Amino acid sequence: MELTTLHFVGMAVAMLIVFGIGVYAGSKVKTALDFSVSGRKAGPFLVMGTILGTLVGGASTIGTAQLAYLYGFSAWWFTLGGGIGCLIIAVFLVRPMRETRFETIPRFISSSYGTTAGVMAALFVSLGMFINIMPQVFSSMALLSAMFPLPLRLAALIAVALAVLYVVFGGAWGTGLMGLTKIILTMLVMLTAGLVALILSGGPAAIGEHYPSYPWFSLFGRGVNTDLASGFALMVGVLSSQIYFQGVFCSRDVKAARGGMLLSAIMAPAIGLGGILVGLYMRMYYPGIDPAQALPLFIINHLAPWFAGIVLVTLLLASVGTAAGLTLGVSTMFNRDIYLRLRPHADDRRVLLVFRLAIVIIMSLALAVVLLTSGDVLILSWSYLSFGLRGATICFPLFAAIFLKGKISPTAGTLAVIAGPAIVITWALLPLTLDPLYPGLAASFLILFFDYLRNRGRHFAQLE
Repeated sequence: MELTTLHFVGMAVAMLIVFGIGVYAGSKVKTALDFSVSGRKAGPFLVMGTILGTLVGGASTIGTAQLAYLYGFSAWWFTLGGGIGCLIIAVFLVRPMRETRFETIPRFISSSYGTTAGVMAALFVSLGMFINIMPQVFSSMALLSAMFPLPLRLAALIAVALAVLYVVFGGAWGTGLMGLTKIILTMLVMLTAGLVALILSGGPAAIGEHYPSYPWFSLFGRGVNTDLASGFALMVGVLSSQIYFQGVFCSRDVKAARGGMLLSAIMAPAIGLGGILVGLYMRMYYPGIDPAQALPLFIINHLAPWFAGIVLVTLLLASVGTAAGLTLGVSTMFNRDIYLRLRPHADDRRVLLVFRLAIVIIMSLALAVVLLTSGDVLILSWSYLSFGLRGATICFPLFAAIFLKGKISPTAGTLAVIAGPAIVITWALLPLTLDPLYPGLAASFLILFFDYLRNRGRHFAQLE
C-alpha cells in the first residue's frame, strides 16, 4: 500500500507538534547544567518523559513486534525487564542518587573507588550505550524504507541527522519535553495498534487456536537461558544506565523523581504488549514479510490514513529519540568524567560546546558502524548486549557504593568495574552457550563480596 495525502497530513501534524516543543526546549537551555540535567527543575511527568523517551524506542516498538513475529511472548522481556528496573530504582535508589551532588553515575563511582574506577566505568558504560544506538538506527531504517522507496544507506543518514537535531539544541530539556510528548503519543499508538490487531485476529481465542502454547505464549520461547538473561540484562542495565539516572538528577525533588520512575515502570510493559499483539497478527496473515517490517506495514495497511501518518512519525521519533537520549548520556559522561578532568577550569560556554560536538561525533561513529553492518539484524539482540554490558560494569559496584558505603576498598571497587564488562566482552566472542551477562555479574559480585568479608569492621574514606 502506498502512502496517500492523508498519510502526509498526519505526518505533518505530528512533526509540527513535536518539533515545536523541541524549539521551546532549546530556548530553555542557557547553561551546561540546563543542557545536562534541566537545571534540576523537572516534575514527575518530565522525569517520566526523560526515562521512557529513551527506554521506549525502536527496540520497544519495532523490535518487539519483530521478535514477537518470530517467537511470540518472549519479546515482552525488553519492556518488562525495563519496567522492573524502573520499579527497583523508584523504591531503593531514588533518594540516595537524587541527594548526591553528582551529575553522572561514574562520578558517583569515583567518590567511592577513585578516579580510575570512575573513568573505566564511564568508558564501559559509554560503549554499552553506544551499542544500543545501533538498533535505534536500524529501526528507523526499517520504518523509513517502509514509508518511502529509500536506499538503506540514505535512510540511515536521515535517521542519524534527525537524532542529532533532536538533542543537540535541547539537551535534557529536549529529551525530557519531547520525550514526554513522544511517550504520550507512543502509548496511544501502541495500545491502539495492539487493540486493532487483537480485533482483526478474531480475539484471544482465535490467536490461541492459531498458535501452539509453546513457544508463542511462553516468556521463555527462545529458551530459559536466553530469555531469562534478556530480562535480567534489561533490569540491571536500567539500574546501571546514565540516561535513566539522568531522569532522577533532572528532578526537582525526591518525590518527583520517584513518581516519574513509578509511571515509567507501569507504562513500559503496556507498550511492549501492544507490539506483541501486532507481531502475532502479522505472522498469522503476512507470513512472508521481513519481520522488522511487521509494525510499519501493519500501520500502513490497517489504520486510518491520517492516524497512520501520526503513528509513523511517532514511531520514527521513538527510535530517533532513544538514539538521542543515549547519545546525550554518553556525551554527559564524556564531558563530566573525562573532559572536565583534563580541563577542570573550562568555562560554561566551552563545556556546552563540547557537549554538542560530542553528540555529533558519537552519532557519526554510529552511522559508520550501521553502514558497515548487514541490515538483516535482530534489533533486540543489540539492545540486550548493550544493557548486559552496562549492567556488568555498574550494577554491583553502584549498589555497594550506596548500601555498603565506605566498606569496600577502592582497589576492589575498581577491579569489579573492570572485570565485569571485560568478561562479558570476552565471553561474547567465544562459542559458549551460557549468556555472557551471568559470568560478568558473578565476577563483579564475588570481587566485592570477598573484599567486604576481608575488610569487615574497616571503613574507607570517600574519595571525592
